[in-house]
Amino acid sequence: QFGIEKFCKKCSEVGIDGLIIPDLPLFVYETEYKSIFEKYNLKNIFLISPQTSIERIQQIDAISDSFIYMVSSAAVTGSQSGFGEEQINYFKRISDLKLKNPQIVGFGIKDEETFQQATKYQKGAIIGSAFINFLKHNPISDISKFVNKIK
Repeated sequence: QFGIEKFCKKCSEVGIDGLIIPDLPLFVYETEYKSIFEKYNLKNIFLISPQTSIERIQQIDAISDSFIYMVSSAAVTGSQSGFGEEQINYFKRISDLKLKNPQIVGFGIKDEETFQQATKYQKGAIIGSAFINFLKHNPISDISKFVNKIK
């Protein structure tokens, strides 16, 4: 109802520089929204998963100018206790594609072990639930303790 143009303009005004819109079809982004995002210097971050085809991953890489969010699995974010062989193989398989955009792993990153596993093949990791849980029990001034614990 607000409209994509007004929405992107407002995002730019308040300092947002990237958006994750999981159900935005690639074709719709490319044909209808990409020019508007570019006008307001916004990046659209596409998600891939272990089930995403190589062809689609390459299409996403070709149209992207930011990073690609690699969903590590279908599990709930922050819930697992380390990545299994299937996920490690997925990380390596995507790394071997030599994509132009960096890949950042999300879901399941909660401690040093999972951070190290995720960043062995990719450029980074998104730490969501573990960070929120840390903030629930610690003052914001202790953020450096969390960061130092993960890396």
